[in-house]
Amino acid sequence: MARSHLTLAALATSAVPGLDIAAAASFGAGQGSDFDAAIITGRDGRHWIIRVPRNPRAEAEQSADLVALRALSTGVRTRLPFAVSAFAGQVPVDSTRGIVYEFVYGTKTPLDSYTAGPDSLAASVGRAIAAIHGLPTSFVADAGLPVMTAGECLRSCVTVMDRAAATGLVPAALLGRWERAAEDAKLWQFQPTVINGSLAADSFLQQDGSVTGVLGWQDLRVGDPARDMQWLLGSHSDAVIDSAFDAYSRLRGASDRQLKQRATLYAELEVAKWLLHGTETRSTEIVDDAVEMLTALADNLRNDVMNPIGAQTMPTMAVDEVEAFLDRNERAV
Repeated sequence: MARSHLTLAALATSAVPGLDIAAAASFGAGQGSDFDAAIITGRDGRHWIIRVPRNPRAEAEQSADLVALRALSTGVRTRLPFAVSAFAGQVPVDSTRGIVYEFVYGTKTPLDSYTAGPDSLAASVGRAIAAIHGLPTSFVADAGLPVMTAGECLRSCVTVMDRAAATGLVPAALLGRWERAAEDAKLWQFQPTVINGSLAADSFLQQDGSVTGVLGWQDLRVGDPARDMQWLLGSHSDAVIDSAFDAYSRLRGASDRQLKQRATLYAELEVAKWLLHGTETRSTEIVDDAVEMLTALADNLRNDVMNPIGAQTMPTMAVDEVEAFLDRNERAV
């Protein structure tokens, strides 16, 4: 049974000493939600969020998110052009715990509603992701969070491919496409960066077309920056995709020339992961949905033979690009 906002408000006062509540309301806790949640308004006008997980999966996600938020120190946060929620307190609730966070202001926007152009929401999102990838990797390692090499990123992709292939439900054309991408050494020559690891349109809060906050840090790690870009390829607008990638590249430079190609692979492997989720949970509905998506993807690619996943031949880096690349890597250590 879902907990009421009044119950959650009472829990919040136990979690945060001195919290003087003026109002409370349910927050994003629909029937299918993994959390009971409420927004709390203090008498000082500040706002807070309390969340209590409804299942073990949500509890694990919240615990991982809390570790990441604690790793994002004040010094690290000053490098970001947007707000990140902060831990305010916790309270035992039955066999789990409720966590209170500082509220981050802004509105979520569906990807299909993104605007394009140099001053658009898509461009602001690209700049926000670039800022994350520009953070020093040392704080992630110091927090004991995963630090992956380029080779380990490749192996994780191959594992998904192999498991998906073992189901016998992936079209041969897709498997061949993915295998060729995995065997393309140039595709995997990149410098791992700090990544959020689970970005989606719902991760971003915006106001007046600018990103004001980023939510969901449970997969914070050092890894392949393309992972944070793959969800953008779900846009039906090439202009939106180009705006985000162009804004990102203006801040990060052109050192990772295969970023979009790897992002494409990650996006396609998300469908394979959906298939694996269906087989693991023995959900015929999910498996059928995944197979339909994979078949449609294979059909689309059959009609687009000029767009393989592979290293793209690009102009040689100029001296100033090389210097900027080396300088960024030095600062990131």
